[in-house]
Amino acid sequence: MLLEIHEVLDPQQLAAMRSELLAATWVDGKTTTGHQSALVKNNRQLEQNSELAQRCGQIIVQSLQRSGLFMSAALPQRVFPPMFNRYEGGEHFGNHVDNAIRGLPGGGQMRTDLSATLFLTEPEDYDGGELLVDDTFGAHKVKLKAGSMILYPATSLHRVTPVTRGARISAFFWVQSMVRDDAQRTLLFDLDMSIQRLRQQFGHHDALVSQTGVYHNLLRRWAQP
Repeated sequence: MLLEIHEVLDPQQLAAMRSELLAATWVDGKTTTGHQSALVKNNRQLEQNSELAQRCGQIIVQSLQRSGLFMSAALPQRVFPPMFNRYEGGEHFGNHVDNAIRGLPGGGQMRTDLSATLFLTEPEDYDGGELLVDDTFGAHKVKLKAGSMILYPATSLHRVTPVTRGARISAFFWVQSMVRDDAQRTLLFDLDMSIQRLRQQFGHHDALVSQTGVYHNLLRRWAQP
């Protein structure tokens, strides 16, 4: 499932965060990637343990917790603390697949079921910088409005095209879902969205109670909390 989630950040949060990030000090992005990805990675990142990265990351996670669409689609068990990258002057990231396991700051590990990119600069402010995500239907080109996010399976081959004008600043992170199988997670999401649409149209109905029961019984069967 490839899902766009819009307005993760409100305009005030976005403007303040972008202003601080534009003035921040950035380091070589290769410092936080595996050996294979480092061969094709050419960008810069905000120091992961910096006060700015941690503060901005907390704002993003809190916003996601209030997003019904994100919670339904991801069914999150763990969210990796958001990191921040910057591309400009031809910087890019070639074909790669994200690591299956990530070490958590402070200790412990998590499985990466979903990858996420939250765009923080407006698409008209830079040329290039498209995120290309491959699936069985080909490559999907993603370049969203600032404050919007793309959520996609971490198993996907993906890349970022060179930024030839301006600067592209984004947050990126991973999610370990309670439902690790993408097909099962997609089915639950589609069912949940259908129930919500029917409830808005018809209000309370015994059939919706039954449908909701089916949803929770499937979640009970598939979830690994």
